[in-house]
Amino acid sequence: MSLKVWGETIEALSRRLAVSDERTGSAPMTDDEQRLHQLGYAQELSRTMSGFSNFAVSFTIISILSGCLTLYGFGMNTGGPVMIVWGWPIVGLMTLFVGLAMAEVCSSYPTAGGLYYWAAKLAPSNGAAWSWFTGWFNFLGQVAVTAGIDFGAAFFLNAFLDLQWGFTASPGHTILLFGIILVVHGLLNSFGVKLVARLNDISVWWHIVGVLAIVVVLIVVPDKHQSASFVFGHFVNNTGWGSTFYVALLGLLLAQYTFTGYDASAHMTEETHDAARSGPRGIVMSIVVSLAAGWVLLIGLTFAIQNYDGSLKSATGVPPAQIFIDAAGAVTGKILLLVVIGAQLFCGMSSVTANSRMIYAFSRDGALPGSKFWHKINHRTRTPTNAIWLAAGGAFVLGLPYLWNATAYAAVTSIAVIGLYIAYVLPTLLRLLQGDNFQRGPWHLGRWSRPIGIVAIAWVVFITILFMLPQVSPVTGSTFNYTPIAVLVVLGFAAAYWFLSARRWFTGPKVQGTEAELAAIERDLESI
Repeated sequence: MSLKVWGETIEALSRRLAVSDERTGSAPMTDDEQRLHQLGYAQELSRTMSGFSNFAVSFTIISILSGCLTLYGFGMNTGGPVMIVWGWPIVGLMTLFVGLAMAEVCSSYPTAGGLYYWAAKLAPSNGAAWSWFTGWFNFLGQVAVTAGIDFGAAFFLNAFLDLQWGFTASPGHTILLFGIILVVHGLLNSFGVKLVARLNDISVWWHIVGVLAIVVVLIVVPDKHQSASFVFGHFVNNTGWGSTFYVALLGLLLAQYTFTGYDASAHMTEETHDAARSGPRGIVMSIVVSLAAGWVLLIGLTFAIQNYDGSLKSATGVPPAQIFIDAAGAVTGKILLLVVIGAQLFCGMSSVTANSRMIYAFSRDGALPGSKFWHKINHRTRTPTNAIWLAAGGAFVLGLPYLWNATAYAAVTSIAVIGLYIAYVLPTLLRLLQGDNFQRGPWHLGRWSRPIGIVAIAWVVFITILFMLPQVSPVTGSTFNYTPIAVLVVLGFAAAYWFLSARRWFTGPKVQGTEAELAAIERDLESI
């Protein structure tokens, strides 16, 4: 080894030991903490999550027992079995391209800010503007996906309560349950990251065992099943539109909405060990495992349909619940429904976690109105409590239109897809513009980086346009897809805020201080 290399190594070690002395007097910084300091931030959050726990957060938010089943009725009307079954692997494969491109960038910048931080660092110019708009789209998508998940859980819980105790599945009751679920998830997240991580670990096995149990019951118990030609080839169009091709494309929403939220692995990197590797692996593996398990679930459920029209017109308002009962009987059907509800509740809890971390990071850099309040850390639990309740409250507001708009849930899921995927793909675009100047982390795609990134960008452009289009004909006040309005409101607010004010003071992700100042922040937190 050359004298120059030896000198650089000794100098780096000396700096690391010096910071160690400033922080605790003895304990050296970990590689994760050192990298976070290089990115400009102190270790304020508790870094207690394993790589498996990081994967578990994204896998739980994707939640095949939530996304697949809450939009299953939408799929039955919009394309039917052929689009439910074949749309899943098509969308899953394209999503994997998006996830791979994101994972590579995550490895370079493992910070809770995730997407908007990446955009600031990768932009060739005007990094603050790229960061600003990426962050606002991410904020919109995160709030919408939390709303969609917990709204779905409220749907299914209302169906169970209706079947068991006659608690009518009405819009008012569903909104009431929606609010209660959000409060519970806010409280759980406020108790601390260790509890959430433990519940997420349990959630992975709940989902895997739950899917297997549901599929086995639906294979073994029913006296009859649908034919393979029905499951893999039958098309249904109950949308009012005359174009089979258009309706088939709309049917992709079932799968695409389910494959959202895996950016959670990036938002949790400041709480994860070996973040530069664990974060990217969490993103990719959550997609791969969900792709395999979700396809098995959808095929098994579709084979078990006993009465297609009867399931769609179920008094519970939840076609999968009726399929369970028709196929396995009332008692077993309710048990399977409880398995699904449990998975959805796990999913919503994780979504609030990821959402709050994004809010925490975005407000840490002053991008949200009232940022000082939203960025506050609870010193006892080391969690961003105020951000947690903003995540829950924002989701509740987004779900309220269901009281007067019967198609509001499909709109919420479209908003989640569009908001998140625009935020997902902007850093990918900027990473491609970087070319060979991009500084890779320990997890990267090598020579496949450019073709994978191009495919990811093309797919996101396609679905962004698709899911803003009308989903039901004729278009009336009760069937109107308000996705474009929600997206334009947030985009308009972010743009107006930027040009009237933020462009004069928002400079992108802020550096919290020098090594000594970062160490002082950490020392203060540890002393409380």
